Amino acid sequence: MDRFTNLTKVSIVIPVYNEEQSVAEVLDQVCAVELKNMVKEIIISDDGSTDRTPDIVAAYAQNATEIIKVHTSPTNLGKGAAVRLGISQSSGEIIIIQDADLELSPQEYTRLLQPILDGQTAVVYGSRFAHQNNNIPRRTRWANWFLTQLTNLLFGGRLTDMETAYKLFRREVITGLKLRCVRFDFEPEVTAKLLRAGHHIHEVPISYMPRTVLEGKKISWIDGVEAIYTLLRCRFLDP
Repeated sequence: MDRFTNLTKVSIVIPVYNEEQSVAEVLDQVCAVELKNMVKEIIISDDGSTDRTPDIVAAYAQNATEIIKVHTSPTNLGKGAAVRLGISQSSGEIIIIQDADLELSPQEYTRLLQPILDGQTAVVYGSRFAHQNNNIPRRTRWANWFLTQLTNLLFGGRLTDMETAYKLFRREVITGLKLRCVRFDFEPEVTAKLLRAGHHIHEVPISYMPRTVLEGKKISWIDGVEAIYTLLRCRFLDP
C-alpha cells in the first residue's frame, strides 16, 4: 500500500442531531487539533436538528468558512444518513467520523491516523475496549462485546470494538462500499461490508467518557436489535 507523500487532506465528518449542549465544544476541539503535514476539512451534517444546534453551527461556521462546510437535512433520518451525506460532500483523501458529543477526544487523531499514513492499513477503528476502561457501564460493555463477537464470527474479523464511533478510512475504501444504512446501523453495516471486501481493520486504543440519556445519549436497545439484523442481512441476504 502506497504511503501518503504529499500534503494530505483529512475530512472530518460530524453527524449532528440536537447537540446544542456539546457541539460548540466539539468543534473547538476539532479545530484546535494540529495535524502535521495535513490540512483539515470539517463537514457538519445536521440531521434535521430541532433545538439550537443549527444556530450554534451556523455561527461557528461563519467564523471558519475556510475549513467548515455545513449540510442540513430538512428532516431527521438518522445517524447513518447523516454520515453518508457528510461523506458524499467531503473531498479529503482520509475520512474521519467524529460524533458531536464529548465521549471521544479529537486529541487522539494523530495516533488514529498514523497507521494509514504509514501505509499499514486503509481502515482504522478506535477501540474503547483494547485497554481496560472502568468508565464504561457493564450493560454497555456486554452489549458491545456480543455485537463485536457476532461480527467476528460472521465475517472472520478480529475486532474488539465494532460499535466504536471513531472510524477512519482512505477515501477510495469508504466510497467503494454500497451502504444503505440510515440509523445507528451504520456501524454494523460498514464493518460487515469492509470485512466482506477483504479489508483489514486496524484497531488503536482510545479513551472514552460515556454520557447518559439525560446528557443526550440517543442509542437504545432497539438499535442493538437492529444491529443484529443488519449483521445477519449483510452475511446472508446481501449479494
